Amino acid sequence: MEKEPRRLVFGAIPVVFLFILPLLFVYFFCGNIVLFDQWSRCYETIFTGRDISNNTVQQEHDSMKFLLSRVVTGEDRKKLQATGFACHKTTYSVHCVTNQPVRIETGTMTVHIPSDHPVQETVVRPYARQEDRNLLKNVSPVKILQGNYTMLPACQYIHDVPAVIFSSSGFVGNVFHEFNEIIIPLFITTRHLRSRVQFILEDYKASFVRKYSRPMSQLSAYEVINPAANQSIHCFPGAIIGLKFHGHLALNSSDTPGGHSMQDFKQFLRQAYNLKFAHVSEIKRPNLVLLSRRKTRRFLNEDEMASMMEELGFRVIIVARNNVISNLNKFARIMNSCRVFVGAHGAGLTNELFLSAGAVMVQVELIGLEWAATTYYGDPAGAMGVHYLPYRIEPEESSLLKVFGRNHTVFKDPKSFSFEVGREIYLNHQNIRINLARFRETMVEALSIVEDSYV
Repeated sequence: MEKEPRRLVFGAIPVVFLFILPLLFVYFFCGNIVLFDQWSRCYETIFTGRDISNNTVQQEHDSMKFLLSRVVTGEDRKKLQATGFACHKTTYSVHCVTNQPVRIETGTMTVHIPSDHPVQETVVRPYARQEDRNLLKNVSPVKILQGNYTMLPACQYIHDVPAVIFSSSGFVGNVFHEFNEIIIPLFITTRHLRSRVQFILEDYKASFVRKYSRPMSQLSAYEVINPAANQSIHCFPGAIIGLKFHGHLALNSSDTPGGHSMQDFKQFLRQAYNLKFAHVSEIKRPNLVLLSRRKTRRFLNEDEMASMMEELGFRVIIVARNNVISNLNKFARIMNSCRVFVGAHGAGLTNELFLSAGAVMVQVELIGLEWAATTYYGDPAGAMGVHYLPYRIEPEESSLLKVFGRNHTVFKDPKSFSFEVGREIYLNHQNIRINLARFRETMVEALSIVEDSYV
């Protein structure tokens, strides 16, 4: 009788031996290495001929240090290189950088940075509105402790990329402030890190993360950490606390770590939202988006405006529903497919970011809001490659005329009011009845600009 099972067992021995032999060889060649990652590097060096051990690790570490150093400039960079930690503060923003291994307690949002010096404490509220003290009260602080520790909290999670800590508090829910104070600064601060960075979002808002999931996933290859839900000890090879800020919807390429411009940011948005048109000449239909408001700063003769635009040859798309505007994935495509964008001063005009190069934005500038209209939306348009046409209304076109009369301070001297009073009058209680004959001239100019793009 044949003993088949015995032959199978004995027959397996050479196979097992062949598997174990190279492992034994590596063990004796590399020595008694305890850490698995070191052992695996040695194995790969022997059998692939690639030396990815200490040299490669050191190169990656040096590269990370170099990339982090680019987040600060001048004396701040010198301090970072000398001490491993530096902060840059302006009127509007603050950001701190460390190129040293850090331990972050997400439960208390405390960043521990070991050094040879006595422990020093720095507190940062990581949001780009440092000048607004009342607003900052809603932004949770980050405590940074740098110094000689006798005992550090043990790591529960070890990351091989730096952390970036910022807040989604402030004016979240307003698309202008979301782009102005979070998304653009996030691009400025982290784009050069090529997605190898871990975001830690203080004052975590799930709605914000969902709304901006596309651009944020392009900037980081990792799921955003919610400190309130996590509450663990995370170890990183470096960290950035707070974001760089260059001004209203602005990027200064000379102060961007990767040398990026507003055009680079717009290209980034096209990729993130899979937008089709880079230049207005690629758009075949004469689409015009009219941004309709339903509460304040409403166009009281909106239907007549749309009819006039259609007479000029535009295909008018009136966008009014909040669920359309708040759905950036959908609204970005609508904006990108239009040649002309028309709206009264307000946060919705931030969507000029999605316009193709050569498109036209017509902003209806309201009484008392001329400076804000130019500063927040008019001036940035040029850097975006967008033609800007302001239509400044006259007193007869404002609903404020019937309330106050032409000779009131509301018209004579808008700057005399405090910010709070001015906001209440000009932003919250002003509507517009457009002078169609005068506005037609602006729209003819807009039509001429886009038609020249096709020549």
